[in-house]
Order: sequence, then structure tokens, then C-alpha cells
Amino acid sequence: MCMLRTFVCLLIVFCFSFGSEAQRIMYSQPDRDDVKTMSFDIIGKINNQFLIHKANRNNHKIAIYDSSMKVVSINDLDFLPEKILSTDVLAYRDFFYLFYQYQRKSVVYCMAAKMDGEGKIIGEPKQLDTTAVNFFANDKLCSIINSDDKQKIMVFKINSKNPERSLLTTSLFDGNLNHVHKSVITIPMPEKSDFLTEFTIDNDGQFAFMKPVGSSKEDNITQATFITKEPESDVLSFYTLTIPKIYLDDIKIKVDNVNKRYLITSFYSKVKRGNIEGLYCTIWDKKQQKEIYTANATFSEEVRSDAKSEGSIKTAFNDFYVQNILVRRDGGFVIAAESAYTSSRGVYNNRWDYYSSSPFYSPYNYYYYSWNSPLYYGSYYYPWWRWGGFPGSQINRFYADNIAVLSFDSSANHQWTNIIHKSQFDDYTDNFIGYGTLNSGGQFHFLFNQLEKRTLLLTDQSITPDGQVIHSPTLHNLNRDYQFMPRYAKQVSSYELIVPCQYRNFICFAKVEF
Repeated sequence: MCMLRTFVCLLIVFCFSFGSEAQRIMYSQPDRDDVKTMSFDIIGKINNQFLIHKANRNNHKIAIYDSSMKVVSINDLDFLPEKILSTDVLAYRDFFYLFYQYQRKSVVYCMAAKMDGEGKIIGEPKQLDTTAVNFFANDKLCSIINSDDKQKIMVFKINSKNPERSLLTTSLFDGNLNHVHKSVITIPMPEKSDFLTEFTIDNDGQFAFMKPVGSSKEDNITQATFITKEPESDVLSFYTLTIPKIYLDDIKIKVDNVNKRYLITSFYSKVKRGNIEGLYCTIWDKKQQKEIYTANATFSEEVRSDAKSEGSIKTAFNDFYVQNILVRRDGGFVIAAESAYTSSRGVYNNRWDYYSSSPFYSPYNYYYYSWNSPLYYGSYYYPWWRWGGFPGSQINRFYADNIAVLSFDSSANHQWTNIIHKSQFDDYTDNFIGYGTLNSGGQFHFLFNQLEKRTLLLTDQSITPDGQVIHSPTLHNLNRDYQFMPRYAKQVSSYELIVPCQYRNFICFAKVEF
């Protein structure tokens, strides 16, 4: 009996030790040049090293870290012009592209530099686009998107100075930046509340986006047109979506390259500016060129009660916004949405307050374009900065609460909903709230800060394909001197995530292994 107890105790110790080592964190050392106002872009993992683009004023550099997050080298990007309007990166297995835009006199240039795994330029920068302007730009004029396999790259811009029509210019490139086709197309915009949004490109090079319209600039979406363009065509195809007697909110598009389909989804209400009732989903088939499934998933009282932290369950989803869409190989999909809102001088702002700054001004209008996060060159959706924030007042507190995860089958039928519970807020900054994700195949991980004994600790909760929520143990090697910014995290391999963090007044980076 004594030997049996000893064996059981040793087994428990072994299992605990294995579990605690299942997730590890390694931190980079603070650099005096990496001040907290620095802009950065996590490039990825190349040749077993981790590359990060850093920009402090006009100083751009590529920092390279080893597997222990120790600096290997730092390379200044001397070939860049003095004033850069914006940068974007696209990483491959053994190189990456650095896209950048700058203005010289009355011309804005969109360029691409091919960089190796040591952060050094290969060859000469390539000019992708030019735009003649009669003003001094302070942000990028061209937008750059890529297909999931990174073999199709689209550079596009929209001139919507004329309120009755928009001028769309697209340039398609292959994965080697060989030019494939350029188009200049006029899009009629007959309604004042027309706007263009959700631009995407599939692995075949088909360009697609939405043209929704509301009854006014501050109302829900009542009509939506799905627009596509073939790779080497100068003609757009317009498809009016079937929207039942509901009012859509913020439409999202996700490409399903495996099944040659597009998922179009949005929260909806039954009355104008009303409470969110559920999720609208349409699956558009590329071969048939039509909608094949349309469904509305209405939230039950049980789900509403679980999703709502406090207050009436009727308003449970009024602050939720779609953050992630995952498409399964069988054509099913999973949607993750987060509760996010703000307060100004003690007054809580709902989604209609954000709308009063008009989401219907296209974020791709190159006369008005400005929607970069101050710290990160990427698109992580938050209502208070995508549409210009809450007008006429200073946001004093940011909130990010529960995450709703919804699963649908290949016919858009709702399968299950589960809630990951969290409660976050911060004053004057939203850098430390929200969440980051890692897809390990068998589980989808959500990493976020939780306040424990007046200290923010990085927490990991994951969800399985059948909707089970797993609460993982506290991450190993958490250092309380580092404040994590998980919503800027980037997955760099099947089991690794790079998470930026703040150490005193400096930006550092941590590698989390699963």
C-alpha cells in the first residue's frame, strides 16, 4: 500500500510537471530604442529565426531573434526614403516582402522590397503603383491584400471624390510580384449611403467585395450587393444578396478556397437600430455564381444569459463584433465574436454611437483613408478606431468582455454556441485588452489578460471542434514585469505565437510555445 501511494504521488508530480511545461514563454530583452510609441509588425518565422519590423519615427529596421528570443542581429533599412507613409509585410518560408508607400512631390509611390531571412534586401525595390495627388498624404493610398496561399497579391485603391461613382484601380501580381493585370473600373454609387467594404482575393485571383447600403448613414444595412472580378477581366459582376426582413450590421466576408465558396455573415436586428437578435449567414458558390444557402441563427435565451455579463439579456449581443472566421475543409465554419465597448466621461457608448461617425465612408477611399492602429500595421477589428471613434468626446475607458464562439455546418445550419468568459477594461488605452489566437489544429486557443490580485496575467482558454471549452493552467514562466498585448499577437508556426508586451516604457516581445 505504501509503495502504491508513492507511485501515485510520483505520477501526479510527473503529470503536473508535464502540464506546466506544455506552454512556455520566453522574453526578449528591452532595447532602449524600442520605446512604447514605436510601431511594429511581427513578420514571422524564417529559417528558425523570428523577424520583427520596427519603426520609430523615420528609423526602420528588422530585428532578428533566435529561439530563445535573444537578438541575433538588427538591420537598418537604409534603402527606404526618409518619410514612409505606411508599411505592410507578407512572409513566405524563406523570405518576405516589405511593402511601403511614400510621397515625393505630387506623387505617392507604392513599392515592394524582397527581403531574405537575415533582413537584407534582395535585388532592387519594385514599383507597384503610383498615384498623382494635389495634397500631402499622411497615410497610405493603396491597400494590399493576398490570397490564402500567397500566390496572388492585389494592390488596389479607390477614388470616391465623386459622390455618385467610385473609381476602382486594381493591379494583380503573382507570388513573384510579376504583373498579371491592371484594371480601372467605375462603380456607380447612386445612394448617398452606398459604400464599399470587405475586399478579398481567392487563390484563383478572383477579387471580391461588398457594396452595402442603409436607409441612411446611421442606420442598419438594408441591401447588399456582392461584387466579383475575374483575374484578367475589366468587368465587375454584381449579385444582389437575399436579405429577409431583417437589418444587417457589419458585413464580413471569408473565402473558402477548398470548396470554392464565399461566406458572407453579419449580426442582425429585427428593427432599425434595434437589439441584436442573431447571426445572418449566406454561402455564395463560385462555380454556380449564386447563393446556395442562407440562414439566420437566432440567439436563444440560454445563450443570451450566458453571454451577458450583467443587465438585460435582450441586449446581450449589442456590443459583440465579429473578430475571427475559420472555415473547415468540409465547408463548415466557426465564428468568434467579442463584446467590445467604451465609455466617455461615465457615459457608455453602444454600437450606434460609433455609427454616428459614419462607417459608410469607405475605409478604402484614398482621399479619406486612415484606419491603422497606432502600434500595429494590421487589421484587427475594434469599433472605436475603425470608424474614427466616438465623435465629439474623449474615450476614457475601453472594455473587452466575453467571447462568443458559434459553429455552423456546410449548409449554414447552426450547430452549437459556447461562451468564453472574461472581463477586461483599461483607461485611455486598449493595448492590453482583447485577445490573441492560435490554431493548433485540434484546438483553437484564445489568449487574453485577466486581472488576478491586481496583476494582469496572460490566460489561455481553448475550444475544441465539438465546442468544449478547456481552461488551461497558468502559463509557465509568467513575468509580472511584462504587460502582454495579446490582440497584436501573431501565430508564427503550428505551435508558436509571438506576443508583444510592454516592459516599463519599452516594447518587448515574448514567444509562447504550446
